[in-house]
Amino acid sequence: MTIAYVDTGALSSHADTITPAFPAGATAGRLGVLTVVSGHPDESIPTIPAGWVRAGTFSGGGGVFGSGTGPRRVSFFTRVLDGTEAAPSTRIPSGGSGSLIAGRITVLSRSAGTGWRWGVSFGEDTSAGTSFSVVGDVALPWAAADFVILGYGIRSSAPTMSAEAITATGITFGTITERADDSVATGNTARLGLATGAVSSGADTQAPTVAATLSASHTGAAGVLRVREATSGIDVVAQTAFPPRNLVSVTGMASEDIVTATIERQSGTDRTAVRAASAVDVTDDDVLLRVDGEQPFGTAVTYIATLTDSTGGQWTLTSDPVTSTVTADVISDAVRGIGAALKIKAPFDKARTRDAATFNVNGRLVVVGRRRSTPTTTATVETSTEADGDALDEVLEGATEGVVLIRARTSMSRLDGHYAVLTDEEAPTWYDGHRLWTLELVRVEAWPDVLEAAGFTLQDIADNFETLEDIADFFTPGTLLDIALFDFGA
Repeated sequence: MTIAYVDTGALSSHADTITPAFPAGATAGRLGVLTVVSGHPDESIPTIPAGWVRAGTFSGGGGVFGSGTGPRRVSFFTRVLDGTEAAPSTRIPSGGSGSLIAGRITVLSRSAGTGWRWGVSFGEDTSAGTSFSVVGDVALPWAAADFVILGYGIRSSAPTMSAEAITATGITFGTITERADDSVATGNTARLGLATGAVSSGADTQAPTVAATLSASHTGAAGVLRVREATSGIDVVAQTAFPPRNLVSVTGMASEDIVTATIERQSGTDRTAVRAASAVDVTDDDVLLRVDGEQPFGTAVTYIATLTDSTGGQWTLTSDPVTSTVTADVISDAVRGIGAALKIKAPFDKARTRDAATFNVNGRLVVVGRRRSTPTTTATVETSTEADGDALDEVLEGATEGVVLIRARTSMSRLDGHYAVLTDEEAPTWYDGHRLWTLELVRVEAWPDVLEAAGFTLQDIADNFETLEDIADFFTPGTLLDIALFDFGA
């Protein structure tokens, strides 16, 4: 796994708006990093170019903004390139006395990984001198092969830069190479410096120190953009068990210092948290596995994982779409992983009530009421075989918190949902396995998020393997994750 420097584009500078050009090699999948140095009486933050992300920004250097004095701002913007994008534009408010903005685009390539991850740390040097040095405001996690871009914003265009460097306790950096040392003559002037390098060894979380040698005494701000290859990914496997369920796995988180993870199911534009997958603490964990047994039927869904790393950075992973299909309506208990195939025979007549009182005020009737209740209904369903009837009886007998999930074979939002079962009446026929069931239901919220859905049951294992030795032989040299991901319904 290696991140490599490709090239840096030409400098673009102006009083308020710049559109830096891409360098050669700005091809799809590579990372573009726009480093911007700016100055303004209000210390204004440059706008985010369309399609880019502001990785971080910082203003420092002390004093009052003026010609060769006061703070300068350093900003990093990032974008995973598609190879067809136009040059980005960013601006600060116009009309500021002495305002200036300048920037260059650097392009990086990677040899492996699933994407890009980055973190930033900034600092300021307010003591004028030729030995420029800042201590980062954020302790970054470091590991071998991490790539760094050092960005400098000096308050004057006069001093040249050399000996750019970065240090961190317990971390060894390789050669740091200067990529730009630009005199920005616009407005109150500035100097933009760029350098790149990589971590050769060491692993720890430390605040970096960014330094350089100036040809004349000055102050300013500087920062480091730490870049690494992403290793995390999200995958979804549709199980063949009944009722259908999807196993969602997020892997490769440990090397990205991920501390919390959330998995959501997306259907159309609607997102719903997967059971027991909201802001899960995954510190030091490499894998998060969750079962979704509440997905709609007959429509494609995708799963989105939102990962937060130790510095507060957030990353999004999206799975391939998957569609669950069934040939019957389903009543299930997704927490226990059981369900029954059936046919809903009659429409859901939804009745709602409202607690209210009527008062006669001088001959005028005044009604004071509360909000109407959630819907109640009496549903008639049919099971066609003894096995289906027994399965529905098991669901109704042991429903988690007395709540079942009803889904049509092609899901309908007006019908699908969680219902509390108040009464159930069973009417078996004399001549075959058909049974009619009358269910008195109340629409309720889903089970609490703390109840994690079962991925498989002991009965699933018993149906597939006879002895513990069979399990050990089958999964050799596997892990518990292999068992959790196994399709016991196949």
